[in-house]
Amino acid sequence: MKYNTQNDLKNKEYNMLNHKNEFINKEIPKNVIIYGGTGQSLQSKPIIESYGSRVIAIIDDTPNLRSPFPNIPIFYGYENFMKYYKTKKFSKVGFCIAIGNPNGYIRVCLHDTLKKDGFVPISIAHQTAWINEDTIIGDGIQVMAKAIICAKVNIGKECIISTAASIGHECILHDGVEIGPNSTLGGIVEIGFNTWTGMGSIILPRLKIGRNVLVGAGAVVTRDVPDGMTVFGNPARPLIKRGL
Repeated sequence: MKYNTQNDLKNKEYNMLNHKNEFINKEIPKNVIIYGGTGQSLQSKPIIESYGSRVIAIIDDTPNLRSPFPNIPIFYGYENFMKYYKTKKFSKVGFCIAIGNPNGYIRVCLHDTLKKDGFVPISIAHQTAWINEDTIIGDGIQVMAKAIICAKVNIGKECIISTAASIGHECILHDGVEIGPNSTLGGIVEIGFNTWTGMGSIILPRLKIGRNVLVGAGAVVTRDVPDGMTVFGNPARPLIKRGL
């Protein structure tokens, strides 16, 4: 499958503010496909199964990649999967896109394609995650073990909240964001489209982090970060501007 580039996406608005809070305790289809057959899928599959659903297929765009799970077939490319899928009679199939950042924009593109083709986006959370009841969450969210999401947080579609990450009150995460393991966002932080915070990073309250930003592992962000920057260190400082 060909993906839109970040240049194609940079002028498109991904507005999460109108998503309904249908995430907590939401039922998901009994049959689910996972797009992505590497590390993120290893974390997502057990959570999907904890909802009483089963993974029926893996899709990946890496040639000759083996399925990470015994007895679950893997298909190279979406088109090959669709040839198989059309021979089956599944009534309703959910999807989980297990592709980590810096490819959040790919998750968003795939999300739109799969949804258009009739598949159902699912949002999942590990049973040890804590999510405040007034959280507003878009479709396709993955919340890993021991993550904490505090009051009045607003999260767009296809975001990943990694293990033991902490999202402070009134934060806004735009589409395609990934918050790395043990990362901490202070209150009232805004994170732009396709941005990735590395493991153990800290973002102080009331800051705005732009689109397509990479916050390095262990960085402590003390000021706003413009679009397309990579920052690292304590206090965080610019390393290089990423392509938009």
